[in-house]
Amino acid sequence: MIEHRAYFGDGEKTFAFPSRELIEELERKTGVGIGGLFRRFRASDYSLSDVLQVLRLGLVGGGAAPAEAEQLISVYGLGRPLAEVFAVADGVITALFFGNEAPVTA
Repeated sequence: MIEHRAYFGDGEKTFAFPSRELIEELERKTGVGIGGLFRRFRASDYSLSDVLQVLRLGLVGGGAAPAEAEQLISVYGLGRPLAEVFAVADGVITALFFGNEAPVTA
């Protein structure tokens, strides 16, 4: 399974999108196709909701209960600097596109 592990909130968490349904839920929640969402991240044209949905649904896909994921997002997704939270979400969506061995960009 393609996953991204990162320190988020109170410890290291696993983020993943292991099913088509979870990716489609991400598209529904963000109002854009997965390719468009990835382009938003690359262009730094994302919304706070984009970032939080990638994290919340990624946590669920990584094995967290939906209520736990929601709690983590409400406490740590909104209470930290956006650049820090975005960095985790960017790692998640990059792993979704390129796998666990994401290419290094300059």
